Amino acid sequence: MSDEELLGMRFCDLGLVIERSRLARHVRRLYGELERRGIRVRPHVWLSEEWFSPDGVPGIAVPFYLAHPRLERLERRIMREAEGSNTRLLQRILRHEAGHALDNAYRLRRRRRWREVFGPASLPYPARYRARAGSRRYVHHLGEWYAQAHPTEDFAETFAVWLTPKSGWRKNYADWPAYHKLQAVEELLDSVRRRRAPVRNRTRIEPLETNTRTLAQHYRRKLAHSRLIRRGLADELLQRAFTPERLRRAAPRAATLLRAHRRPLAAGVARALRIERYSAEQVLRMLIERSDRLKLHVRGSRRDALRYSRWMLERLTSLYSQGETPHLPL
Repeated sequence: MSDEELLGMRFCDLGLVIERSRLARHVRRLYGELERRGIRVRPHVWLSEEWFSPDGVPGIAVPFYLAHPRLERLERRIMREAEGSNTRLLQRILRHEAGHALDNAYRLRRRRRWREVFGPASLPYPARYRARAGSRRYVHHLGEWYAQAHPTEDFAETFAVWLTPKSGWRKNYADWPAYHKLQAVEELLDSVRRRRAPVRNRTRIEPLETNTRTLAQHYRRKLAHSRLIRRGLADELLQRAFTPERLRRAAPRAATLLRAHRRPLAAGVARALRIERYSAEQVLRMLIERSDRLKLHVRGSRRDALRYSRWMLERLTSLYSQGETPHLPL
């Protein structure tokens, strides 16, 4: 199939199966590492759009493109990379996600020891985090100082280092403050070794076989999301029009205003730019999410706020639509 034909397919029609892909041997390798550590849980693995391990589910979602080399090439062509395509990195990510799955399976985050070492898991998950590159209070596993993003990521990264065969963590981290976190992980896992997990559900969130989106729709949203977040332009424009301070009691939240006028805003911009409304809708969705996270409120009148919102949406949609290569048909 050509890229254009492939992009027109729905996820549920791809017919992908983990057992017939290279993913199978990596999952078996992960299970072997857990078995050697005396851990009974085998996180169930399913195909979805992205990597994730949902709260309360002792399992791992793996991106669809890793189940077929043709889809992997498509991912790399559009996104310039295919996260997990490298064999070594794939195993690293699986260990990291297994940390989340084990945390869910044994409800480790509820334990006092977990909270004392990693902090409260209930902390809000930040849209961005400012890492301290030289800090030795966190292990290094996936890169980009990911352990510093949130207590749950700190645990998952530390677990992954602990689980990795021949990682030499006792020697490599001996003089690091992060050493006590590795010791805490060993203590926590020792306490559940050979034990049956209290959470054993096999729930699969957003599995591929029930996903009716096309690959083109998926990549449009993914490109819009990555560009908006990476460039930070959306935040800059949002903060020009809205404010984190509620200047008037009756001032509505920016996200509420944008949601209420979602259809006319997207339709107007699509007509003005002569593009599919879907593109404008995806950019608007990201603006709503960002304004929600930033807790922004309308600064002046609704009329002025809507006029600016229309201009902002038109500018961003035009920018990101023009920058998308290759063209993604709907």
